[in-house]
Amino acid sequence: MTGGCFRPLSSAEMTRIHQLVLRLLAELGLSQVTPSLEARAVAAGCEMGGDGRLRFPRALVEDVIARTRRKFTLHGIDPAHDIEIGGRRVHAGTGGAAPTIMDFHSGKYRESTVADLYDIARLVDRMDNLHWYHRSVVARDAQTVRDLDINTTYACLSGTSKSIAVSYTDAASVKAVLPMLDAVAGGEGRFRDRPFCTAVCCHVVPPMRFATESCEALEAAVEAGLPILLVAAGQAGATAPATLAGAVAQACAEVLAGLILCNIIDPTCRGIFATWPFVSDLRTGSMSGGSGEQALLSAACAQMAGFYDLPNSVPAGMTDSKLPDMQAGGEKGYTISLAAHAGASMIHECAGMQGSLMGTSLEGYVLDNELIGAILRTVRGVEVSEDTLSYEVIRDVVLGEGHYLGHAQTFSRMKTDFLYPQIADRRSISQWEEAGAHDARDVARDKVRQILAEHYPNHIPEDVDRRLRNSFNIILPRNRMRAGNGAW
Repeated sequence: MTGGCFRPLSSAEMTRIHQLVLRLLAELGLSQVTPSLEARAVAAGCEMGGDGRLRFPRALVEDVIARTRRKFTLHGIDPAHDIEIGGRRVHAGTGGAAPTIMDFHSGKYRESTVADLYDIARLVDRMDNLHWYHRSVVARDAQTVRDLDINTTYACLSGTSKSIAVSYTDAASVKAVLPMLDAVAGGEGRFRDRPFCTAVCCHVVPPMRFATESCEALEAAVEAGLPILLVAAGQAGATAPATLAGAVAQACAEVLAGLILCNIIDPTCRGIFATWPFVSDLRTGSMSGGSGEQALLSAACAQMAGFYDLPNSVPAGMTDSKLPDMQAGGEKGYTISLAAHAGASMIHECAGMQGSLMGTSLEGYVLDNELIGAILRTVRGVEVSEDTLSYEVIRDVVLGEGHYLGHAQTFSRMKTDFLYPQIADRRSISQWEEAGAHDARDVARDKVRQILAEHYPNHIPEDVDRRLRNSFNIILPRNRMRAGNGAW
């Protein structure tokens, strides 16, 4: 689906924001760049000031914007899940780093685990409108940072054959998982041919500072050929300006700084312009992921990415509700819709997330998958053609049977033009009552039980899995990855 019809910013306003972005990079720059990236950047034309801030000349910024990749394939582990990123094509998927999950059986929030990562991946693997699996919870049962990154990668790879994304802590973690990625790809060096794992790099600490360890991970990931999700996640009113326009401009400057560094390392890199400024509730300072201001902020960021014609990502669907309830549905509906209609290439964090990204719920992925399908149908819009205007069809019906129910066009368009929900209920009230009067969350929970009891992906061969377990400290027990294990 191609978005871009919703334009919260005028052309003149986008130009003004762009001019501020150039000024921020040229006159203010960013501090705390790593020595390695500083050397690369200065050699490419950046300027290191006596105040320790790396500045980016306007000509260099505009040159990188002009020559960076406009489109690329985001590969799935299975090529059937390959998608093209860029050109205002709209896709949706998961994201986040929730430390808790609503336990499916008790209904209480608890710390998330590697097994939860794997179970969510299995759900996403069966959700038609979720196009990738960006790890959405933090495995709190991992004992070390290295174990966290390795086990997160393993759980994602094992649970879905779609494209995955992992936030790597440092360069050592990136290098540690490369043999795992190569093994799943079919042998040494094979991953680079079809990179199906994206490195999520929060390369800045807003406002306008580089994050040392993430920049080291960024450098290692670009050199290894991973796609890079370049995230700037300032919080309006705290680490970004309280004004929406200022927050957009700062985020664009911070992400462009990372994109320039990526292109200096490798001009063919797959960089994703991920402007993720968040909104604060200024009464408390806490994040408000489901606010109307957040919807506008993400849509404006998507529009600025379209201004630059860059493959991009924005966050949406980050409800503040702790349950998949009416508040969650409303907040997810308008935040995702505005981002999609503004033409975001990738909408992250739009499935399953609760409590302002601090929690997740399994049934939320099923409910949100259906909501996203309906939103993408609205992005598709109304097809106007000789066939859809249908003078002959109208004439035949008006002069014939007087209804369209049996007409050939109705049958031919039944599946191409209409989306049919699996969770939302369209039966009559009496039929719904006779069937038990279940609400949408009940139906979604039944779907979760069915999928997680039956769907254990086997796209990684047994011998490859054994080699991975022999080479890495894998926490997830092998019997937990087979049907009949008692968990569901």
